[in-house]
Amino acid sequence: MTQMTPDEAWQTMLEGNARFVAGEPEHPHQDVERRHDIAAAQTPRAALFGCSDSRLSAEIIFDLGLGDLFVVRNAGQVVGDSIVGSLEYAVEVLKVPLIVVLGHDACGAVRAAIESTHADAPPLPPTIWRLIAPIVPAVRRVLRAGAAEGVTPETVDADSVGREHLRDTVSALLQRSEIITTAVAERRLAVVGANYRLAEGTVVPDVILGTAHDAA
Repeated sequence: MTQMTPDEAWQTMLEGNARFVAGEPEHPHQDVERRHDIAAAQTPRAALFGCSDSRLSAEIIFDLGLGDLFVVRNAGQVVGDSIVGSLEYAVEVLKVPLIVVLGHDACGAVRAAIESTHADAPPLPPTIWRLIAPIVPAVRRVLRAGAAEGVTPETVDADSVGREHLRDTVSALLQRSEIITTAVAERRLAVVGANYRLAEGTVVPDVILGTAHDAA
């Protein structure tokens, strides 16, 4: 398969999501022939780093199939060493032209981070706290921005926190990976931060770096 450009890869993702939203998926690359074709090697068109939420099935919402996406997931799409290493592998070895960082509304990890800022919040198990701690700065920024309007941890808009955290995640990925940053600078790679709307099924880009239509 001919290597896609970052713009082409992102366009195919958008087209697949549009089919999914319209209820007209093509279910490509999900047959026996495809399984045999890719058994010896993988050439994914993109890498996706998303939340582990069961409603965020990447290949389904982008109407893709076997071998199309290199997927890395954890609760709340929080950057860590294993995430960076996996995405660097996708860029450096698999030569993907696109990384999509995918958040979503009604995220449990975001909600847990918000609840942790309550004055009487009970302590979380250490491993869960370490996972959601990187989301807390986004919570605090949204709280400060809404302080004049009386926004509190009980009333803060979780979707606003989720969008802030998505931007933090993209920034952290670039700060921690010279491989990814260099590939974006050389226009070999695009990084798109997007939010998935659970009810509508739509993927809405928020941060776009490295394509012909950068919008950060």
